[in-house]
Amino acid sequence: MPSECLPFRDTNYFSSLICNYLDQENALKQLYNRFPTKANFLPQLKEKQKSFPTTSRIVLVEALKKQYKNVKASTKTLEHIESLQEETTFTITTGHQLNLFTGPLYFLYKIVSTIRLTQELKEAYPEYNFVPIYWMATEDHDFEEINYFNFKGKKIQWNRADGGAVGCFDTQGLDKVFEIFASELGIGRNATQLKHLFEEAYLKHQNLAEATRYLANELFKAYGLVIVDADEPALKQIFIPYMEKELLEQVAYKNVMPTANTINELGYKVQVNPREINLFYLGENSRERIIQTADTYSVNNTTISWTTAQIIQELKEHPERFSPNVMMRPLYQEVILPNLCYIGGGGELAYWFELKNYFEAVNVPFPILLLRNSVLMQTKKQAEKLEKLDIKREEIFLKQHELINRKVRQISNIEIDFSSQRKLLQEQFKEMYVLAEATDVTFINAVKAQEIKQLKGLDKLEQRLLKAQKRKLKDHVTRLTTIQNELFPNYSLQERNTNFSEMYLEYGDELVPELMKYLDPLKGEFLIITTTI
Repeated sequence: MPSECLPFRDTNYFSSLICNYLDQENALKQLYNRFPTKANFLPQLKEKQKSFPTTSRIVLVEALKKQYKNVKASTKTLEHIESLQEETTFTITTGHQLNLFTGPLYFLYKIVSTIRLTQELKEAYPEYNFVPIYWMATEDHDFEEINYFNFKGKKIQWNRADGGAVGCFDTQGLDKVFEIFASELGIGRNATQLKHLFEEAYLKHQNLAEATRYLANELFKAYGLVIVDADEPALKQIFIPYMEKELLEQVAYKNVMPTANTINELGYKVQVNPREINLFYLGENSRERIIQTADTYSVNNTTISWTTAQIIQELKEHPERFSPNVMMRPLYQEVILPNLCYIGGGGELAYWFELKNYFEAVNVPFPILLLRNSVLMQTKKQAEKLEKLDIKREEIFLKQHELINRKVRQISNIEIDFSSQRKLLQEQFKEMYVLAEATDVTFINAVKAQEIKQLKGLDKLEQRLLKAQKRKLKDHVTRLTTIQNELFPNYSLQERNTNFSEMYLEYGDELVPELMKYLDPLKGEFLIITTTI
């Protein structure tokens, strides 16, 4: 598969914050520790090595062995788990929600980026080991964000009662989803394999966490991916001191708010605002915020409450009932993993940028932040159509009306640009202003009003001419919109809409190996892959 790249900025799909971070603008350097270059991983490694205790490694390995007890893991994955006991082993982590059947394509790109980076680091620093981690967001409770996936323009959705951490959700009702999906897949070897994958994951596992672990393991076990479910009592035990500090001192709020204000002052949107207490309390079918009022702590939407002494006792006896929110989850990750780098999308990195001062306040090394690979996959036939339509790689990322207007202007045998007429009109009005100045101010205002009116008239005429040419070139416009709609479903990036199953139907087991060949996590550019189909 041939490929080409273009800067993220040129796609117009990434925020100025992310583009400026990739350009390493000086104003943003206060928001992160080290920029993701291969050379910067060595000092990051040394810093993490000094601070990460051996006892935490032992707890982590035992927790992972417990979670993998009934998983058919590859030898490579099991070796990776064992290696985490060694102080020369480090992790590269990505995280993702438990989207039904992986959700959008970028689920694959996140994990492939993570695996590829561990491979590159092993080549650069062979005396160390690097383990790719997929952190399952089992404690999230935004079910509506994850209960569907798109397949060939159709929304395949799981309808069930909501409530609590999604990892605990049983898989009831997914048999009906399977029937709908299977009927859409059609026949063929790859379709059969997709049916088998869905059936094994969701109909033969008891909850969503187990189903997602099975699915991710099947897709990536050959590369030694290690899947972490942090909703684990032994891992929460390690995090007790940080949760206690949060309850008593509101340390996240006090350290994140000044950084959020700085981000605002720099002209960027703040992704997430911290709360006074950034912990949830997990109950049966519930995950609710912990709120402090004077010396009393309570759980939102419940009758549960504690004194200060009581909530600390509850934390120490049952840490598994406490769940970090989006502000504390990154810290939890870095406390329980010997991690060097977090790989995420633009929105994720945006809230990580708020956290550096918080990490410093609790003496935990801030990881390297790396934007995941982004990919547009096009068939050979689609690439040929783009070439025939003379659409350059940057142009396909334009908003549809901009693309149409640009191409219609280019191919029209009539000049659809009244710039020269505007210039001539403005020159004529200069003479009128000279005349007006010899009279009074009311005449000057009348001349100005007339100039504005006539310039607007020219604008309207230009737009009418463009509209007329669009009608005349209707076939060309239709071909333009058709190809762009194929590559940008719902007028957005393919990777944010399309499910991997559409690609798997074409490539089968070769899909992930092909992505492994082309994704380069440290290159920092948007990738366009032309497939051989």
